[in-house]
Amino acid sequence: MARGRLITIEGIDGAGKTTLATALAAALTAQGVDLLALREPGGVLVAERLRELVTDPALAIDARAEALLYAASRAQLVAERIAPALAAGQWVLLDRFVDSSLAYQGAGRRLGVGPVRQINEFATGGLVADRTLLLMLDVATGRARRGGREPDRLEREGEEFFARIDAGYRTLAAAEPDRMRVLDAALEPAALLDAALASLADLLGGGRPA
Repeated sequence: MARGRLITIEGIDGAGKTTLATALAAALTAQGVDLLALREPGGVLVAERLRELVTDPALAIDARAEALLYAASRAQLVAERIAPALAAGQWVLLDRFVDSSLAYQGAGRRLGVGPVRQINEFATGGLVADRTLLLMLDVATGRARRGGREPDRLEREGEEFFARIDAGYRTLAAAEPDRMRVLDAALEPAALLDAALASLADLLGGGRPA
């Protein structure tokens, strides 16, 4: 049986990752793809418990501890859901994965992309996404899109923190253009979905996208 594909969606808070993930899951399923859609941190009980910790605005968490908590959550999700699904030939669509830690903790928290990448290689057993859709949106627009929703612990950080994350994502995308496809998150939802599907065309058997 052929291994399934791992597709991840990345971007700053407010970029529209969850909205795209929902639409993309429906579109891929309609095309006959056997798909498992998951989110990070979360997706399994242990990871959901860790999500409560890392997003709780009442907690003060050291940057290294934060990076390790995300890696621990990811390790459990990979072991319990992602690796078995891929081995069974399923595609997995994941709202955030390792690149989030590289951008948020590596660049945003200034821990360094290299060290954060190392702990996540250990956590995931070296699992790498087959394709990553990076939704790029200016920081101010992303923050404005949150509306009146109560911000979580990371969303309470200042503009400089998110500017470093944005720069971190851009650096990652420039280093791996074949894996990471940059999409304009300011597009209307239907146009963004079309762009996402075009970025997956080669994996779906429709030839390599331009």
